[in-house]
Amino acid sequence: MEKIYFDYAATTPTDPQVLEAMKPFFGKAFGNPSSIHSFGREARGAMEDARQKVASFLGAKLEEIIFTSSGTEADNFALFGVLWANAAKGNHVVTTAIEHHAILEPARFLEKLGYKVTSVRPDREGLVHPEDIAAAMTDQTVLVSVMHANNEIGTIQPIKEIASLVKEKGAYMHTDAVQTVGHIPVNVAEMGVDLLSLSAHKFYGPKGVGCLYVRKGTRIAPFLRGGGQERHRRASTENIPGIAGLGKALELCGERMAEEIVVQTRLRDKLIAGIQKRIDRVYLNGHASRRLPNNVNFSIEYIEGESMLLNLDMLGIAASTGSACTSGDLEPSHVLLSIGRPHELCHGSIRLTLGRYTREEEVDRFLDVFPKVVAKLRAMSPLYPVRENRLP
Repeated sequence: MEKIYFDYAATTPTDPQVLEAMKPFFGKAFGNPSSIHSFGREARGAMEDARQKVASFLGAKLEEIIFTSSGTEADNFALFGVLWANAAKGNHVVTTAIEHHAILEPARFLEKLGYKVTSVRPDREGLVHPEDIAAAMTDQTVLVSVMHANNEIGTIQPIKEIASLVKEKGAYMHTDAVQTVGHIPVNVAEMGVDLLSLSAHKFYGPKGVGCLYVRKGTRIAPFLRGGGQERHRRASTENIPGIAGLGKALELCGERMAEEIVVQTRLRDKLIAGIQKRIDRVYLNGHASRRLPNNVNFSIEYIEGESMLLNLDMLGIAASTGSACTSGDLEPSHVLLSIGRPHELCHGSIRLTLGRYTREEEVDRFLDVFPKVVAKLRAMSPLYPVRENRLP
């Protein structure tokens, strides 16, 4: 039985060309980029080449790119670094109720330290309205952090409009773009953001490497302290194989993204229409049109999400109920609760995310087997109201 992978939002396979780009830096080109001899210069050259690729992809300047170990570190760096460097300006952060935990958990910790955090709720489609962000800001607001697109429901936020209002009020604007970089166009100048986080393993690069874009002139304190790496902004010997892989992965995304958007949008819409046609009492989560090209998220009545996943896994199909970072958590999705889904529907959610290697026959197979899985599980549910084989 051939396996099907519908969980690209959790992580992506490393592209073979990316692996080839990384290999030299595990072997002969192993130097420390801080060393001045030829081994070090070779490593530094590779790092700066990758930095240029990232900057070009984002429409940024070379010196505005800081390599990190992950998107989570980049998010933490943005929050703590900006607040520490701007303590005299204020102590208030504005974010949203549907952020990734890499933002929500640091925000909670900041509250314990005495900072003030305001969390703005989205509408029922997961869309954050710019005027709500502006209304939440005060004269003490230092930073606003709104994710570019939600990792669970795929809704794409109006970052440009939000950033414009944030700038009018004199605060810094950060966006977690971990789910969008490499999948849809991301240009920091057009978006108007001051900081942006990304992670390589979400766009066919290696795990364990990411970066933070920091607009020139943004006051930010180091999050990791020690050596003078990354222009004294992020201590730690750089992960040269990972950085080389990140650069190559973005280069490939630049070449393939336009075509992949078309293909994945078509397959996404086929999945959505097929599920709605074959299964009753299903509810699409997220915005119908302002959503990532590869994201499908449904809540299904009278079904437990975990049971769906286990049954699909036995059929060789990998999916998820939401963020991979909380896959072991029995609590309902904070994202679905924030858009008004009741607890029981939150527990019956499924997320399907497509990618570079998704084939149409895989979508067809899913649409064939998934209704049978739902029917099987509903037949076991004492809550499912069957009357003449139809719902009331």
